Amino acid sequence: MALRNAVMAALLEGEASGYDLAKGFDASVANFWSATPQQLYRELERMEAEGLVSARVVEQDRRPTKRLFALTEAGLAAVRAYTGQPPARPIAIRDELLVKVQCADVGDTAAVRSAIAERMDRATAKLARYERIRVRLLDGRTEERYLAAAERIGPYLTLLRGMEFERENLRWGDLALRVLDSRTAARS
Repeated sequence: MALRNAVMAALLEGEASGYDLAKGFDASVANFWSATPQQLYRELERMEAEGLVSARVVEQDRRPTKRLFALTEAGLAAVRAYTGQPPARPIAIRDELLVKVQCADVGDTAAVRSAIAERMDRATAKLARYERIRVRLLDGRTEERYLAAAERIGPYLTLLRGMEFERENLRWGDLALRVLDSRTAARS
């Protein structure tokens, strides 16, 4: 998937500056796509040159001038075309931590254990952040009411997938730590 598709997905929420997109990326699409601010700015420039987004300049008091980007009709058409295409290929896991775990029997088990614990800490923090976003999106409604009445459900559905991904990281990490601890204790 190209970064532009994730940027267009984020811009479906409305007009945003490059800074707002970079900041908001964490709240809207970070559960399935990540990018640096520099990558976002470069992509916005390319998308503007291709007519997929338009930009308007906003003067600000005591702050630098900013450019707000919005999807154009061509951008919306690109979103429709993109969503109509089948995904390029199934998800493939490329995770250095899993390579280290594969080597845990002959490697530095304590370091591998530490890396798993760090992964679990990050998953816990992400899950807490995603839960805050979920509560904000629901805005006091039940999930059923939200899904039946919300203007857009895509952000909520992708948020749920991100939450499940982090929960699975925690389940797997817990299992892996228990197994490593058990084997270490058995060797002592």
